[in-house]
Amino acid sequence: MRSLPLPLQPRFIVFTVVVALSALLLFDELEGYPSIYIVILLILFGALAVIGTIDLLQTRHAVLRNYPLTAHLRFILEEIRPEIRQYFLESEKDGTPFSRDKRAIVYQRAKRALDKRPFGTQYDVYASGFEWLDHSIAPKPVATEPFRVMIGGPDCARPYSASVFNISAMSFGALSPNAIRALNIGAKRGNFAHDTGEGGFSPYHRENGGDIIWEIGSGYFSCRNADGTFNAEKFRDNACNDQIKMVELKLSQGAKPGHGGVLPAAKVSTEIALTRGVPMGVDCISPSRHSAFSTPVEMMQFVAKMRELSGGKPTGFKLCVGHPWEFLAICKAMLETEIYPDFIVIDGKEGGTGAAPLEFTDHLGMPLREGLSFVHNALTGINARKRIKLGAAGKIISAFDIARAMALGADWCNSARGFMFALGCIQSQSCHTDRCPTGVSTQDRARQRALVVPDKAERVYNFHRATLEALAELVAAAGLDHPSQFAPAHFSRRVSPHEVKSFAELYPALQPGELLNGTDDKRFAAAWAMASAREFRALPRAA
Repeated sequence: MRSLPLPLQPRFIVFTVVVALSALLLFDELEGYPSIYIVILLILFGALAVIGTIDLLQTRHAVLRNYPLTAHLRFILEEIRPEIRQYFLESEKDGTPFSRDKRAIVYQRAKRALDKRPFGTQYDVYASGFEWLDHSIAPKPVATEPFRVMIGGPDCARPYSASVFNISAMSFGALSPNAIRALNIGAKRGNFAHDTGEGGFSPYHRENGGDIIWEIGSGYFSCRNADGTFNAEKFRDNACNDQIKMVELKLSQGAKPGHGGVLPAAKVSTEIALTRGVPMGVDCISPSRHSAFSTPVEMMQFVAKMRELSGGKPTGFKLCVGHPWEFLAICKAMLETEIYPDFIVIDGKEGGTGAAPLEFTDHLGMPLREGLSFVHNALTGINARKRIKLGAAGKIISAFDIARAMALGADWCNSARGFMFALGCIQSQSCHTDRCPTGVSTQDRARQRALVVPDKAERVYNFHRATLEALAELVAAAGLDHPSQFAPAHFSRRVSPHEVKSFAELYPALQPGELLNGTDDKRFAAAWAMASAREFRALPRAA
């Protein structure tokens, strides 16, 4: 059921029938009772009918549009849930993948509601794993201008000034048209970037003019031949669009690195087929590896080709770090070809996805902090860090998340699920079923209508703005002027009830050029010796 008029949609019919039958049955039972009871019931059912109709037609709450009347129970339970949980269930900090407290901070900032907390932290600050940011006795004034970073190395003709907080990769197909529209409008208003994901540069990304990072995956959607190979002409036609500010080659994503994807033929709508450049009636395949290159050297040559075809826009790649020697092989290819990306985005294995095997989601790939620190140090070790900017993605929601990532080497951060919460996502974890209750991750038109674009676009803008305001306060409290000044020494982690280590100890830094000069750092020495610019090795070379 995708596009029936509202009066013909099942939930509307059921709602009307239930109210009508209930009223008739009750009136029959009340025969002979004083008329005052009948009047009261008429008023009651009339009120319910009015409320249900308002729910169906209102534009503020997506859940109410899809579940009139019954969804009010959720909001009532949400109101009393803190008391129930406090005495019987869980704390604000429990819950996965995101705790209620984390979700609440997004909802509050998206609505510009009060986002402060009373009565002190609920964390056990003496428990292992607790982390904090050291502050300054002499804090700086809070910055009023949004923080930005210039992306584009010496080979880039059209560098891009990006916000330090942007929308991470989410494809049309995974998200609904209305979700894409709202994200892009919010990005345009807030002057930050919107990553398309690998699903192609769709009409819904185009129509409102917000800044776009165009992600190219192994399916080469929006720039492919009929056989699924890369089409340079189609890529050029799209990449030269002024709305596209950067182009990003996706090697892997955090939640399912090394895993391709299949969009079943039944879900390949006319719009998706046109956007991706795939035929109707056939499964849409995203291979697990690229066909345009097979070695690190060929990969660097492909990056250079993308940059040339785009007219010199910032060009880079995204990956979840796996075998360390394979990333170091890419570093060796940079040195050999003298081709360097303008940026690299590190996606942590804690990143989200619409669907993935449990083993991939839980146990494959390097977490963000370890991956980010590794890449930052590797680029430092080959004297390339200053010319390559680093983005970071993976469960980033708050200003503290951004600050921590930037201390470990990120120049900017991306968030996917954070902006989904801003759109109204309630973490129902039904993304893979096409039955999203809030219209965010579904292609069902009846469900999509729950997401009202102007309202949710405003929330996307508000969430971004409020998060950067919170980041500015953290930066000032640390005695700094810009989040790029955060360093590992600013952060600490309790590793046991009686031991604390700074991030500088937990994530030791390589010296500039150390890999070129020879290193005995155990994290890098063996992997560097194994790495080859001529091949990606799945297993270490036999001794």
